[in-house]
Amino acid sequence: MTEEIQGQAVAEAMKRACVALSQQRDYLTSLDQALGDGDLGITMGKIADALSIYAADTSTDDIGKFLVGAGMAANRTAPSTMGTLLATALMRAGKEAKGKSELSAQEISQMLVAADAGIQERGKARPGDKTIVDAMHPASEVLATAVAAGETLEEAGAQALSAAEAGRDSVTPLRSKVGRASWVGERTEGKVDPGCAAFTIMLAAIVEPATS
Repeated sequence: MTEEIQGQAVAEAMKRACVALSQQRDYLTSLDQALGDGDLGITMGKIADALSIYAADTSTDDIGKFLVGAGMAANRTAPSTMGTLLATALMRAGKEAKGKSELSAQEISQMLVAADAGIQERGKARPGDKTIVDAMHPASEVLATAVAAGETLEEAGAQALSAAEAGRDSVTPLRSKVGRASWVGERTEGKVDPGCAAFTIMLAAIVEPATS
């Protein structure tokens, strides 16, 4: 991974995340069937299909505009809870990258922080509620710390992925507190949160080609 990320690399990262989500849609469905209404794999698969086409057909000269448009495409395709959250994350990240044709490590970190804040605001969830935030928030914090310490994007990305995985695992024993999963009560204890799993799958697809 270079230290300046070009627009085309952003589009390629989005495509990799989409492929990974498509490959894991049955897994995500199985997780959601245990905690919610069982449609997360279907939702994420629809979004992945739509964003794959969007990324292939859309200019990345303005990365911010590209990401905001991706968020709008996700929301049109799947106006569900997770679709809305993912759309919010993409649009918040896009606002941070407005007018930019390339991104520094610091700018990428700021985008993830903004996406995390957007999801927390939109979903009214906090760390520890056992939602996607529990993977995304530690990843954003660790990425920011690593970048500020002068780590390469490759190393910072690897650390962020480890933090996301640790966050996912840390809330697995807990009871879900937000959304439809909270209705299931104690049956959510010991189950992997589908949102955490989806974010970890996407982040791994984005950073692992650079770390392998």
